[in-house]
Amino acid sequence: MMQPGPKNLITDVRGLLVGNAQDENIKTGVTVLTADQPLVTSYCVMGGAPGTRDTDLLAPDKTIKAVDALVLSGGSAFGLDAASGVVDKLKENGKGLEVAGHIVPLVPSAILFDLSNGGKKKWAKNPYPNLGKQAYENLNPDFELGSVGAGCGAQGGTMKGGLGSASFKLSNGITVGALVAANPVGDATDDTGRHFWAAPFEFGDEFGGFEAPSGGGYAKSFKRPELFPLEDRANTTIGIVATDADLTKAQAQRLATSSQDGIARAIVPSHLPFDGDLIFASSTKELPLKDEIYDLAEICHAASLCMARAIARGFYNAKKLPGDPMPTFKNFNN
Repeated sequence: MMQPGPKNLITDVRGLLVGNAQDENIKTGVTVLTADQPLVTSYCVMGGAPGTRDTDLLAPDKTIKAVDALVLSGGSAFGLDAASGVVDKLKENGKGLEVAGHIVPLVPSAILFDLSNGGKKKWAKNPYPNLGKQAYENLNPDFELGSVGAGCGAQGGTMKGGLGSASFKLSNGITVGALVAANPVGDATDDTGRHFWAAPFEFGDEFGGFEAPSGGGYAKSFKRPELFPLEDRANTTIGIVATDADLTKAQAQRLATSSQDGIARAIVPSHLPFDGDLIFASSTKELPLKDEIYDLAEICHAASLCMARAIARGFYNAKKLPGDPMPTFKNFNN
């Protein structure tokens, strides 16, 4: 039996901290995840237009065993500099890989495109290194959802996206959580704008308690004129799943891959050439797997459901900001 953790956040995985920083004038932000100890981490990309930093080292055959933090950022290519701010803060705190007497923090990151959301983008100096530093300084086991951090300026097909999170506590004592900045080409709801695709996986009323879509509608969602012209859209859903189970990098890669099902369950359409859909998967290595195959399978399933729920929670909690070109879910349904 799976039940949400006490916070229903990725930080229900013991030792994890999340920090957010945003600029509501620019309509963008940064989200940082880190832990007490380096995180065994891998990743999976299923979108056609990803933007990343230092992800090659996460492949199972690469030498690096763990990383010090992960960054999700708005800003497209400019947002990759957010990781530089986090690297600086980690170094100040003496955290990183020791190499020849030097501390080298390892901070893979992924970005989403939020340059067309009505914010003031004509900055004189790239704001993302400072936003990365601020996000690190805001690390906490508790954090808000919606228009915060990397989800500050997120947009979906027809309504605002946002930062979402969810967790599960498994019957074997293992905890799984998801954190996501949902900014997809597709939509998190059916054509009515009221019913989340992820509704069958909802616990309680964590994203409103609305009933699930009925009568299909998947094909119609792709045909909606509001989604076009697609060639003018550049979007991405980027996220992290984490567990306290003791995983290898290869197992973390399998976890990241399986968790992409959560994106497909919550967003229609997903994994398009215009999306950069990416998921990191991390382990704090607290609890051993009792049955390596079965336990990993259950963790993968739980993480995919957490990801779907987190996406819906990100949309549900988005707030309206001045000059937004899109309504929020709550505005849409008032």
